[in-house]
Amino acid sequence: MWPFSRRPIVPVLRLGGVIGSISPLRLGLTLAALAGPIERAFSLSKTPSVAVLVNSPGGSPVQSSLIFKRIRQLAEEKNKTVYVFCEDVAASGGYYLSLAGDEIYADACSVIGSIGVISASFGLDKAISRLGIDRRVYTSGENKGSLDAFQPENPDDVARLKSLQRDVHDVFIGVVKERRGERLKGPDSELFSGAFWSAHQALEHGLIDGITDMRTKMREIHGEKVRLKQVPLSSGGLLTRLLRGPSAGAPFAASPAELSPQIRPLVAGDDILSTIEDRALWARYGL
Repeated sequence: MWPFSRRPIVPVLRLGGVIGSISPLRLGLTLAALAGPIERAFSLSKTPSVAVLVNSPGGSPVQSSLIFKRIRQLAEEKNKTVYVFCEDVAASGGYYLSLAGDEIYADACSVIGSIGVISASFGLDKAISRLGIDRRVYTSGENKGSLDAFQPENPDDVARLKSLQRDVHDVFIGVVKERRGERLKGPDSELFSGAFWSAHQALEHGLIDGITDMRTKMREIHGEKVRLKQVPLSSGGLLTRLLRGPSAGAPFAASPAELSPQIRPLVAGDDILSTIEDRALWARYGL
């Protein structure tokens, strides 16, 4: 039998949740939080494979790009093959993260794609007008108040935003084409429309390489004795760590009762707003 110490070990990096800062008190997936775990994933084993689990509806394009680049840099430096396994959703920024994989796999029920850029807001100018509220904004630059939700929509502001979105979309498209290359099937107008697909449809479009799960694939590559070792991630923001205690990696612990009366409602309000924002992103994909 193969001695326990000689069994191949495949590090597993789990990237789950919204990408970027969700709120001032709560962080999603960011390079600052993931740099250490990513480094450990590529240093943990001599086995030439790293597995990445992605379950994200997207978020910040900048953080998506930074995390993607760091994984690719280490893959090249350490001469490792990266296998990405999509779970419920790998869409928008979540698919951007998946592109860090040399090979991408998904469950049959996964949602894949949404290669596009979106910005959503509310127009509240009529609401405050009905309430008799004046909006007073003072700037030292004529465009400093662009897209203010409390001001009537300005066509110039919308045109400027759409131009920015096109630039970001072009970068996203460039990364998809670079990483997937000749595996892509279908016209650009369909692939890069922002649409999302089931895993079977994504496979037909060349966005993924197969439909399977991580354990099955790693056993195919490294044998039945392969060990999958998850790399722990950093915990969230300071207040979240205070509430969770040392098990989440906090330097010290505090229960909700130990927090000051001024902090407690701030934490509760942050959790409510973060939950609403999270659910809005996941709900776009029917989840």
